[in-house]
Amino acid sequence: MFPHQNIHKHTWNSPNGKNHNQIYHILIDRRRHSNVLDVRSFRGADCDTDNYLVVAKVRERLAVSKQGAQRFDGERFNLRKLNEVEVSKQYQIETTNRFGALENLPDDEDINWVWENIKENIKTTAKESLILQEMKHHKPWSDEECLGFLDQESRLKCSGYMAQAKAM
Repeated sequence: MFPHQNIHKHTWNSPNGKNHNQIYHILIDRRRHSNVLDVRSFRGADCDTDNYLVVAKVRERLAVSKQGAQRFDGERFNLRKLNEVEVSKQYQIETTNRFGALENLPDDEDINWVWENIKENIKTTAKESLILQEMKHHKPWSDEECLGFLDQESRLKCSGYMAQAKAM
């Protein structure tokens, strides 16, 4: 797979010194096979054995957190309120009234300006008829009690009372 001289392909040397074989291989997942840059054996590693050191050069790719890219800091509307008949009718009436004013615009207007007007009309209508949805606040995974146990354990370890720390 990788072009090398034969002496860099062998991973085992027979006891008589005449036979060389390739008995060790690097296994990698199919998804990451393109990350392997080079694989070869090094005969100079003095390990007092008849096996050669096999080394692989691997490119590491760091994954970008998708959670940060999808984070939305804007307003979220409670769209379940649209299932109620009164709220749905009110939203439709307000939207129709707001877009009625946009129908009289000339055709030579800038498309970006028109889009901003449409977007603002939808947002203001939603603010008036729908309630903003509250964001969920998650409890922290550690509390003061956990921190107290960690401090106590570290003090016991430092003072040499390992048996007491394990008994906790």
